[in-house]
Amino acid sequence: MIFRKKARKQRLQAACLSFNQEGFTIIESLVAIIVVGILLAAIAPVLSLSVATRVQSRRVELATQAARSYIDAVRTQRISAPVETGSSTTPSAYSAPTATGTLTCTANSYCTAPTGTSLYCVDFDSSGSCERTSLSDMIVQAFRYNQANSNSNNATTGYVLGVRVYRADAFKGSTTLLKNTSTTKTTQNTFTGGAGQRTAPLVEMTADINDTIPKYSDLCARFSGGCN
Repeated sequence: MIFRKKARKQRLQAACLSFNQEGFTIIESLVAIIVVGILLAAIAPVLSLSVATRVQSRRVELATQAARSYIDAVRTQRISAPVETGSSTTPSAYSAPTATGTLTCTANSYCTAPTGTSLYCVDFDSSGSCERTSLSDMIVQAFRYNQANSNSNNATTGYVLGVRVYRADAFKGSTTLLKNTSTTKTTQNTFTGGAGQRTAPLVEMTADINDTIPKYSDLCARFSGGCN
C-alpha cells in the first residue's frame, strides 16, 4: 500500500514537471510575432507624425522668437537697419536669398556670405556662429520699404521692416530659397509628417519702425490713401 502511494506521488510529480517544461510552439511564436508586427505597423505612422510635428513646432517657435528679437533690436537701434536694396512697396517683391553652399555668419550679427541680401544670424546653439549643419540656428532676412512712396530711407516718417526667417541648414545647398508671393504661400506649417520644406521660410512678418518720435501723421504717410 505504501509503495503504491509513493509510486502514484512520483507519477504526479513527473507529470507536473513535464507540464512546467512545456513552452510555446513554433506556430504560436510566429502568430505572436505577426500580431506584434501588425500593431507596430499600425502605430508607426502616428508616432512619426507626432515626432515630426513636435520638432517642426519647435522650429517655428525659435523662428518666431528670432524674428521678434530682431525687430525689437532694430526698433531700439541696438541693431542697424537693413541696407536698402530696392524701391519695392510690398514684401513679396523682395527676392528670397540665394544659397551658395556657404554660410559665413558671426553670432548675432549680419552675415558676410552669401551676399546680396541683409541676412542676420541668430545663434541658438551658442556655438559663436550660424552653421549650415545646425538644427537650431536661424537666419533672418530683413528688408525695408514704404507702402506709399517707396522712400524706405526716409528716417523722418520711418519705414516698414519686413523679415523672413529661414533655417540655417537651408543654406547648405546651392539654390534660391522660397518666399511668399501675392498668390502662393510657402511659409512652413507647424503640422507636418516629415522634415519640413527646408528652403521655405518658417516665419514671415512685418513691423513699423520710426527712427524719430513717432507721430500719427507719420503712420498715415506710410500707407497709400492716407488716413482720411
